[in-house]
Amino acid sequence: MAAFSAAGTGFAASPFDDAKAAYERGEDATALRLFQPLAEQGDASAQFWLGAMYDLGRGVPKDFGAAARWYRRAAEQGNPMAQHNLATMYEQGQGVSPEYALAAAIAWYRRAADQGYAPSQGNLGALYAEGRGVKRDDMQAYKWFTLGRVAVNRSFIAARMLPEQVVEGDRLVSEFKAKPER
Repeated sequence: MAAFSAAGTGFAASPFDDAKAAYERGEDATALRLFQPLAEQGDASAQFWLGAMYDLGRGVPKDFGAAARWYRRAAEQGNPMAQHNLATMYEQGQGVSPEYALAAAIAWYRRAADQGYAPSQGNLGALYAEGRGVKRDDMQAYKWFTLGRVAVNRSFIAARMLPEQVVEGDRLVSEFKAKPER
């Protein structure tokens, strides 16, 4: 007899799919029970979601240190959402060593941004626009805001650029090619 998923597709759901569905239904204890062994076996997606559970305090006490550890395990495997969340934790000083925190945030944002992850692209744009942790660079800010689809910030930066700089920024955008790490 064939196994059927709740969605009626005719295929059995994977343990990860079951865990994610439980998480989305708010069944945190079930999600935790299902994500934990997958994460410990090296599943980057499960590691990300387990990190999110600790980050948000869903099914476990909120623990930024545990969240950062799980995000890092997934991030090192190339998961751009984990890279972004780990970068945010470094930028905000949550659950990580504050030494070199902004430099680490930039490095993780860049890894996710290079894969085409729009939230990290927008955050990189903000860092370049403000000159936080990097030399202020309006063309880089313009590029990352454009790629990250942050139109308001892109317009603000474009207004302080010369027309030829905007053309150069558009060239940088057109040359960008997302490169998955996996």
